[in-house]
Amino acid sequence: MIDTTPSQKPELASELKSAEDLSRMKPIVELVGVRLGYSRVPVLDRVSLSIEPGQFWCFLGPNGEGKTTLIKAMLGALRPKHGQLFRDPQVFAKGQVSYVPQRLELNPVLPTSVREFILTGLAGVRTHAEQRRKRLDRVLEIVGLSASRHQNYWTLSGGQKQRALLARALIRDPRVLIVDEPTAGLDLAAAATVLTVLADMHATYGVTIVFVTHDLHIVSRHATHAALFQGGVVLSGGLADVFTSERLGNTFGVPVPVEMGPDGRPQVNLSRA
Repeated sequence: MIDTTPSQKPELASELKSAEDLSRMKPIVELVGVRLGYSRVPVLDRVSLSIEPGQFWCFLGPNGEGKTTLIKAMLGALRPKHGQLFRDPQVFAKGQVSYVPQRLELNPVLPTSVREFILTGLAGVRTHAEQRRKRLDRVLEIVGLSASRHQNYWTLSGGQKQRALLARALIRDPRVLIVDEPTAGLDLAAAATVLTVLADMHATYGVTIVFVTHDLHIVSRHATHAALFQGGVVLSGGLADVFTSERLGNTFGVPVPVEMGPDGRPQVNLSRA
């Protein structure tokens, strides 16, 4: 289990409690017997899942199995057709949830500096000029883009754009960060940088993370919990319970050898596949 105790850094996620307090808090999101879909077509059925403060969740499964559908429901953009969905109003109503899409639809014709792009993340957040400046400086440093603040966003590399997307989400000081395949299409170095930022947000600041990915190594290295999507069913729980050879094999339709590592975390050994 990753240590999720927040350090004494009041600048980010300032309302987070100690690990002992977190354990007594109610879930941020809880689904009980939920059915989700569009029109009359169900995508997911009988979904029961509970996401608590300080956890690092990974959503796994083949394309088209409902991962984005569940995220839409969590964000309040899709109402359940059946079952109960609880979203903590102290988190969602106060704008303490940030979403990082895999791609952002912007008009590349319009010149936009990195600074301007990241500041759009404060839309709807009441801040004065000095607060905006301090938040901007902080997140630029976190994602390693301080020297690029005045650069045209469209001239950034793929990895830099993804880090700018993260900074745009982090500038809101979120308690929950939902990230949709942030390393897709990135080279190994760029992907590692993005993952380092996310891991630090979780381990240092106690930010709750929901991470959609196809990379099993990312899950084994960072997740505390996982949800497997296949055939309209979601199997969720602690990493050690869900991340097993049998369950991953059923989800992806191919053998996925999993072994217990020296740190007590399950690890994928594809050399045995």
